[in-house]
Amino acid sequence: MSSNNTVALAYSGGLDTSIIVPWLRDRYGLDVVCVAADVGQGEELNGLVRKALASGAVACHVEDLREEFLTGFVWPTLRAGATYGRKYLLGTSMARPIIARRQVEVAREVGATALAHGCTGKGNDQVRFELTYAALAPELQVIAPWREWDIRSREDALDYAAAHYVPVTATREKIYSRDRNLWHISHEGGPLEDPNWEPTEDLFLLTQSAENAPNRAEHVSIAFEQGTPVAVNGEPMGAVALLETLNQMAGLHGVGRIDLVEDRLVGMKSRGIYETPGGTLLYAAHSELEQLVLDRRTLALKDLVAPRYADLVYEGRWWSTEREAMDALVNTTQQRVTGEIRFKLYKGSFSVAGRQSPFSLYDERWVTFGEDDVYNQADAAGFIRLYGLPTRVAALKAREAPTPTMRFAATGQEPVDVAAD
Repeated sequence: MSSNNTVALAYSGGLDTSIIVPWLRDRYGLDVVCVAADVGQGEELNGLVRKALASGAVACHVEDLREEFLTGFVWPTLRAGATYGRKYLLGTSMARPIIARRQVEVAREVGATALAHGCTGKGNDQVRFELTYAALAPELQVIAPWREWDIRSREDALDYAAAHYVPVTATREKIYSRDRNLWHISHEGGPLEDPNWEPTEDLFLLTQSAENAPNRAEHVSIAFEQGTPVAVNGEPMGAVALLETLNQMAGLHGVGRIDLVEDRLVGMKSRGIYETPGGTLLYAAHSELEQLVLDRRTLALKDLVAPRYADLVYEGRWWSTEREAMDALVNTTQQRVTGEIRFKLYKGSFSVAGRQSPFSLYDERWVTFGEDDVYNQADAAGFIRLYGLPTRVAALKAREAPTPTMRFAATGQEPVDVAAD
């Protein structure tokens, strides 16, 4: 394999990347090495190597990155409390930096001089992939077929696949664009492009509807150590097993559906349906635990950092000093975020059933409405007098100030004497 005519392609086996293989060969005369990252796509990876070779690739690398995806990318984002567009838990956004990094590593191993991806020119993923390339392999050429070829729709892509004998599973009848990993599954395209269209139940793959969820509630407890989830229902688990367990439990009870009209980086609004069952519970549990163990000002600081962290992840700026600096801040805040949160799941919703932590700042002796011997209620009078001092001073000064006699007209003209009105 010549180092002068090899390209490493980020490969999913979906419609777009499948037809990119012969297109790169025909358009540029390149040997195509496919790089597929297993971040939890499940059965989508079955037969992937065979499919890539049948499409014309000279090799296909499939890498199991599930554990590192969760511990190195998802858990830091969770600990930061990052949420984009008020609801999106960043499932696709978090996966792109680790996929692109592995693609760069394989490109170096095989001596490739170019990197390629199947992202469209309308989406966010092109930015996420290419910012990773810029950070980790700035010298390699980048090829983005969707910005070059004359294919303009999924129907065109299906026609191209048929003409080049490329095996694909997409059809004109089921034209949804989906992205799946351990954290979530996203659904876009087709009838979803109408924001007024209500999704039908056959769209959803990870969650049941509230109507079909069990008629009996189920309790689940999630334990954290320094902000990282470590156990479910008292059983210690690794990252992959823990999330799979929560996905199954929350999905069974219809928890974790999000319907969002979001703002893409390129400026347009798009509509997507996201299923994030286990992640929804983890975000809520982590937030509840922080509320129990962090002081008011530290919580407020975290609330300031969270949206900026979310923007960074969404915009593909993972490989940056900014992210490292925010991680350092978040890590400091998480030192005492250890404990357990218990939820009750029922019919598409969940509620807190209990919370505990060895670092809890909640002390019943101070807040009880019953008799106590630690709090002198008379102290509140002095506190209120000092706390309200600016208000009292402002009110007293207002009484002493002369009555205004001049005002400015709304048109910006000369001052008008009130008495002359």
